[in-house]
Amino acid sequence: MKKYVNNTEQTKKAFLEAFCNLYCKKPVEKITVQEITRKAGFNRCTFYQYFSDTHEILEYIEDDVLDYIDRITPKKNIVGICPSIVQDITQQIVRLYDEKGLYLNALLGDYGSSRFVEKQKGKYHVVKLDFSLDEENSITPYLKEFYCFTYLSLFQLWQQRKKDISMEELADLILRLYTNGISAFL
Repeated sequence: MKKYVNNTEQTKKAFLEAFCNLYCKKPVEKITVQEITRKAGFNRCTFYQYFSDTHEILEYIEDDVLDYIDRITPKKNIVGICPSIVQDITQQIVRLYDEKGLYLNALLGDYGSSRFVEKQKGKYHVVKLDFSLDEENSITPYLKEFYCFTYLSLFQLWQQRKKDISMEELADLILRLYTNGISAFL
């Protein structure tokens, strides 16, 4: 029985990997089930045992990444930003990329969906920050957006630039930007 479960997981993984590789090269609307199955090495009937169409496989990948983010996110709010907290954030981002890099490459790539970014913004943060900001203040949403989602934009840029700096350099850059801002580089 266990062997069947492993084969099932391997088959599903093959479809997910094939889809991600295709999604890095073209939009989801241009990807066919036939292309996925050919690339994965299985037939269409097998694909339909796991997914109904290309949009469902994309949604599965998005939800898998968001669920992973939820699992690694601290469950309590953190007040303010300090170097140790930013370092924890960057370590979580590195961990996320290590575990879900293939998915992130596709989701944050040239043909990636803005829907994923919006889903991420609406549900999860890599770290829950509590700045005790006045929610009625018109700039509060901008401040939260900056602190909570800058990393996502930096990862997208890193992807677009073909990972022109190492993961460690990117993590260090994020840490320095969060703690000292852009003035540290001027």
